[in-house]
Formats: sequence, structure tokens, C-alpha cells
Amino acid sequence: MAQRPEPEPITVRTDKLAEIDALAGAMGRSRNDIVNQAIEQYLQANAWQMERISDGVAAVRDGKVMPADDVFAGIAAKHGWQR
Repeated sequence: MAQRPEPEPITVRTDKLAEIDALAGAMGRSRNDIVNQAIEQYLQANAWQMERISDGVAAVRDGKVMPADDVFAGIAAKHGWQR
């Protein structure tokens, strides 16, 4: 069975630590809960973004793109906007 790596300490700026503590207190949660939730949300958002970027690069490679003017014209037509 593989061993889990030992956790490494991280540094948080003092002004951010005060904000984290204030939020944790207001929510009745621990500092650890707040930090872990924030990290999880950050990682999820960036993983989603990187996936979309990879999909976009693959679409360009495969020639599955439209000129920007065509996209903008389609959006304008859909909403009845003048271009």
C-alpha cells in the first residue's frame, strides 16, 4: 500500500488570516474548514477552465471554429440587436 506524503505547511499572510478567522467565526466553522473549502473551489474552477481551454485548442486543431464576426452576427441576430 502506498504511503500518503506528509503534509507540508503553507504560509498565509497575516491580513488574510484575520479575514479567514472573521469569516470562520461568522459561519461557526473552523479556520481549517474555510481554507480547505476555498482551496477546493479554486482547484475546481481552474480545472474546469483548463479543460475548456484544452477543448478549444483541440477544436482549432480540428478546424471546428467559426470566424468571430460570424459568431457576433449570430448572437446579434438571436437577440435582435443591430450590428
